Amino acid sequence: MTIRVLLVDDQQLVRAGLRMLCETAGDLEVVGEAATGADAVRLAGRTRPDVVLMDLRMPGMDGIRATATILAERPATRVLALTTFDDDEHLYPALSAGACGFLVKDASPTDLLDGIRRAAAGDRPFSPGVLGRVVDSALIAHTHRETPSAPSFPGLTARESEVLELVTDGLSNAEIADRLQVGITTVKTHITNLMTKTGATNRVRLAVLGLRGY
Repeated sequence: MTIRVLLVDDQQLVRAGLRMLCETAGDLEVVGEAATGADAVRLAGRTRPDVVLMDLRMPGMDGIRATATILAERPATRVLALTTFDDDEHLYPALSAGACGFLVKDASPTDLLDGIRRAAAGDRPFSPGVLGRVVDSALIAHTHRETPSAPSFPGLTARESEVLELVTDGLSNAEIADRLQVGITTVKTHITNLMTKTGATNRVRLAVLGLRGY
């Protein structure tokens, strides 16, 4: 299945680089480019992308407002924030607007393409450092609530426990595969099994469980 991608960034050179990268992948199709948030909203309605790569700082309507507007009109669209700034001032407003993930522009080409695919598949891709902050915030919020003790999942295999630890460290599927010297498909299978066994509905919740020592 071809993944339809809309590129949104106010710098033409950045958009050109992203287009060239996407065109190296046989399963991605760039259906449009936008330099402003307003253009992004208009093009999203016209081109019906599966994934929108959204810059956050743009003149006029910024990426956060554009994300909220696009998702209000097309809730099935996956908006993946891609920005130079990985501070909380940009992270949490983007997530609150509905972005499914948050990547910084120094991500490797492999991680960026993997992030687009994961977003299209319903996952929530984050750059490693960003994921760590999200997990830390979730853990802090959890410890401020009165909840039962953390559940135990004794059914995990040694390899699944190893994969869970690497997910908690914020590694991408490609990085985990490289660390463990296995294929990416094998890593995806382990993560699917982990979600089934732990009841986690996405990668962030899985990482939170790992941080709590499951």
